[in-house]
Amino acid sequence: MGTARGPEASPSGAGRGERAAGTKGVPRARREEQIVAAATEEFGRHGHASASMSAIARRVGVTKPMLYTYFGSKDGLYLACLERVAARLLTAIGEAMTAGGPQPAAPLAHRVLTALFAALEDERHAWFVLYDRTLPPGSELRSAAERHRAAVDELAAAGTAALLRHGGNADPLDADALKHVWTGTVSALVGWWICHPEQSAEDMSDRCARLLTAIREGAS
Repeated sequence: MGTARGPEASPSGAGRGERAAGTKGVPRARREEQIVAAATEEFGRHGHASASMSAIARRVGVTKPMLYTYFGSKDGLYLACLERVAARLLTAIGEAMTAGGPQPAAPLAHRVLTALFAALEDERHAWFVLYDRTLPPGSELRSAAERHRAAVDELAAAGTAALLRHGGNADPLDADALKHVWTGTVSALVGWWICHPEQSAEDMSDRCARLLTAIREGAS
């Protein structure tokens, strides 16, 4: 897909993960949620290869051995983050694609972007957990990520094919090329958003509406 893991800049609310959440008396399910949220940011910022289990433990205010007790390994914790991120993104994309019925593809593109920004607002680096280029080739981690990316690709392919059909173009290679342009564009927009923490999800939705309008008008 050619997408890269995210920039190192802080997202909206950066720093909140640095404060110890406290664990005394916290139910295990809640504690696991805290760990996965902190790990999602760590993996999204640095990639699996460079992510630090010690840093994740500090973010949550637990001991490093507790991470291994709950998730078994760094790989196990990454997989827990991946499954959570993929489910959230696929749900957001799928609901956006079906919400408007048979609409023209430009409004569909905006609906999808709006849904993604809303899903990522509190965890902007989560996108780059799914698109982590540091995962070892041939590993279970890479296979799991690629499986989820393929599901995202399937939705993207349906949307971009609809865009081309709306304009009278049924060329499958054009559709495949546009799918890659789309996914790369989404990654670029999320990366830009991470570097501009003052921009809310609503701000990004409005910005993309303007950009899509400019692109349509420039192409006409």
